[in-house]
Amino acid sequence: MQADWWWGLAGGLMIGSAAGLYLLLHGRILGASGIIGGLIDGSGRDNAQERLWFLAGLVVVPLLLVQLYHRVETHATSSLPLLAVAGLLVGIGTRLANGCTSGHGVCGISRFSLRGIVATAFYLLGGGLALVIGRHLLGVI
Repeated sequence: MQADWWWGLAGGLMIGSAAGLYLLLHGRILGASGIIGGLIDGSGRDNAQERLWFLAGLVVVPLLLVQLYHRVETHATSSLPLLAVAGLLVGIGTRLANGCTSGHGVCGISRFSLRGIVATAFYLLGGGLALVIGRHLLGVI
């Protein structure tokens, strides 16, 4: 049995701990799309520095980890246009759903939020449907 599941467990523990600490220390939900959206639409001006540090961590930490591990495997497609379209669709979806998987999935479900539970169920259904269509019907994934 491969030991890769440890990485998923470690990542989940880190995300859950970060979300809990963010809620305890700042009284706000750790939703990546809300943090980014607040910078874009100007609603997060009062805590812009905190939001920018969060975004810097999203960019810098993976770059540092690549230097440590040298070999990083991904199962994402090598098609840059497909990745760009996927990114745009994710962005549109998070705006329509008033949040992303970190906000609804991690924070919403842990707070027993009906809205978070329903949104996460639809995220999973939508992702599964996209995989079936993209991989099995269109062959692009």
